[in-house]
Amino acid sequence: MADSLKIAVFASGKGSNVRAILEAIEAGTIRNAAIVSVISNNSDAGVLTLAREHGIPAIHASRKGYGSDSDFCRALIEILNASGANFIVLAGYMKKVDAEIVRAFRNRIVNIHPALLPDFGGPGMYGMHVHEAVIKSGKKISGATVHLVDEEYDRGPIVLQQQVAVADDDTPETLAAKVLQVEHELYPRAIRLFAEGKIIIHERHVRIEQEA
Repeated sequence: MADSLKIAVFASGKGSNVRAILEAIEAGTIRNAAIVSVISNNSDAGVLTLAREHGIPAIHASRKGYGSDSDFCRALIEILNASGANFIVLAGYMKKVDAEIVRAFRNRIVNIHPALLPDFGGPGMYGMHVHEAVIKSGKKISGATVHLVDEEYDRGPIVLQQQVAVADDDTPETLAAKVLQVEHELYPRAIRLFAEGKIIIHERHVRIEQEA
């Protein structure tokens, strides 16, 4: 069995993926894992309310409150160390994670992206922008990707992907709803695999041991 996952979540919005992960943990679908802190750059984020409802430390930490990028990064590392976190889940976090944090948690940070990477990723490709680009491209398949986080936007090794069909009459909003539903299935599954020690990482390659 892998070491217990002590997860720090970084999120900026409502936290629907965080809710899906919490429900999987509480249902016993994900074992050997717990969310130990939720950090948001947005003081009004619904995810902070969600965390408090579940008795999880909810922390507002914004770059605006610090004199420099390095001061902000040090503050985040202090928060992570104080919580005992050994794994970071990005769930709609609208800021790039500092390279120092990436190095400290190498191969222990994951993100979920609302498209099939490497397509429709990179700077500016977030939220509805992604779905608008997919529809404009004419592609008939989209989906969601869980990937490891490195120093570049959306370029870390892919852990899991799941497809959804793009219908002829889909709008960015209807496609977003379909992809989000997939995200709520895919992200808990990925966290479960990490918690069970079934994700094997060698350099930039990810291998998944046989799922139960």
